[in-house]
Order: sequence, then structure tokens, then C-alpha cells
Amino acid sequence: MKMKLLTTAILSSAMAFGMAGAAQADEFPTKPLTLVVGFGAGGSTDIQARVLANVLEEELGQPVNVVNQPGAGGGVALARLANNTDEGYTFVFGTSMTITFGPLSTETTYQLDDFRYVAGVTLGQSAMVTGEDREFGDTWEGLIEYARENPGTSYATQTALDRMIIEYIARQEGLELRIVPTAGGAGMAPLILSGDVDFGYSGGTHSGYADSGEMPVLLSLAEDRLVAFPDAPTVQEAGYDLDTSDFRVVVVPKNTPDAHVERLAEALEAATQDERFIEITEERILMPVHFIGEEEATEMLHAQSESYRQLLKAMGGVPDDE
Repeated sequence: MKMKLLTTAILSSAMAFGMAGAAQADEFPTKPLTLVVGFGAGGSTDIQARVLANVLEEELGQPVNVVNQPGAGGGVALARLANNTDEGYTFVFGTSMTITFGPLSTETTYQLDDFRYVAGVTLGQSAMVTGEDREFGDTWEGLIEYARENPGTSYATQTALDRMIIEYIARQEGLELRIVPTAGGAGMAPLILSGDVDFGYSGGTHSGYADSGEMPVLLSLAEDRLVAFPDAPTVQEAGYDLDTSDFRVVVVPKNTPDAHVERLAEALEAATQDERFIEITEERILMPVHFIGEEEATEMLHAQSESYRQLLKAMGGVPDDE
């Protein structure tokens, strides 16, 4: 009889614990969240993230604080997230290339499989850009011809990936470029606009100059021609066998509970239908809003990582046996 009572008590406690756990998961979030941007303030990712945070606050019923952790093209933020244990209360909003290319090109404390990819919300519109009234004009063909005749033509780089892309192009075109490191779009823009650097990579900062024409786009690094700059060819149209497409994604640590991921995904999907997020993304940053669920986003990231691995091999950056 005592054994039966003890067994009943244990089962009751277990059920109560399970119900409490389920209730706790259903209540997520119960405290403020932190949205981490792996780039400096003022760039397109940061601008978009702050509007996204405002929408998520309403959807989740808790404050969403934006924190900038720039460095290594977004890699610093991911390295810190990999060691985070707060189960989804801290998440990174950034570009897919940081996740797929970073661990291949440098020694990182994180790998692609260290995270869960809650959702993609925006298709990238990265580009090669220049400034007004340049000697080579505002076309990619003009730039290439100019750079061939002027060794040391300067290029503003922001990430290891865009640097590899331009080195691949330079090798194919026979160019000798001077590479100028910059810290995000906010660091690139003044150099391009002032004419101190001839051309450079932009993850989205150029969209702010679509109306003024101060930052012409030379080449689209998206899968298709850019929405706001349809005259600029894609890398494939320009004759380069490269996959440089990108999307912006929300990332959480691998140990984040399913219920938390699902709740964040629901809020993010709602955000992609919110007029404020659509306006800042499609009308100001000029990037297509597009929701990509966790499973599809994860598959896309793995495919992109393999594509970059093959490119690195072609450039001599990854041994054949890796």
C-alpha cells in the first residue's frame, strides 16, 4: 500500500512538473529580450533591426533591446551567442554570409551547426558601389577598364567574404587593387562619397542614396538584379561563376527549446506582414521582405556554406581534403 502511494505521489509530481514546464514554455517570453546586431549603428542592418525590435515587442509582449556588437563582419556577435545559455532571450539578427562563410575563412569559436535559424525575413541586396562623377563613370564595364589601366585602384572591403569575391574577380580580370578595410556600411560610405576610395562593397547602405544618386551601384551581388538599381548586372551576368546571394536571418543558440523557437518564429512571421517593417525594409532599405522558415533557412545555409567551400578551394583557401 505504501509503495502504491509512493508511486502515485511520484507520478503526480512528475505530471505537475511536466505541466509546469509546458506552461513555462507557453509563457515565453516572461522577461525582456535582447536583439544583437553584429554591425555598428547606422548601417542598414542596424536600421532594420531597430524597427524589427519595435514590432517584436508588441508581438511578444516584452521589451526587445537592441545591442550592437560589431566586429569580424558580424562574427563577434555570433561567437558570443554560441556560448549563451538563456534559451532564446538573446538572439542575433544578421546576414547569412557571416554564418556560412566565417567559419570557413577564419578560425572561429562557432560553426554552422552551433545555432538554430529561427527564420529569414529579408532577401539581401548587396552590391559593388561607387560615388558620383568618377572617371570611369557608373558602370561595371567602365570600372574594370579603368582598373586595368590604373593599378592600385582602391576598393573598400567590409567582410572577409566580399574581400574574397573581389580577389576572385581581380584574378579573373587581371586587376591589381588596393584593398581598404572599413567597419561596416557606416565606415564605407564616407570613403566612397568623398572619393577617397574608388569603389567598394555595400551590404545595403547604398539604398539610402537611391534617390540622390550619390552612390551608384556597379554590380548586384544578389541572385537577381537589385530592386532599386535594375540597370546594374548580377555577378553571373558580368561573367563570374559565383553564388553571392544573401538573406537576413534571426539566430539563437542550439540549445533553445522548440517552444521558444516556435514563438519567435511566429512573431517574426507577423513582423514580415507589419506595415512598419515592410516600409523600412522595402521603401527605405530597398530590400524584399520574404519570410523563410527554420527548416528551409537551415537547408539554404548549408547549401550556401558548401558553395563557399568550393570557392575557397578554387582560391587556394581550403585544402582539398577538408
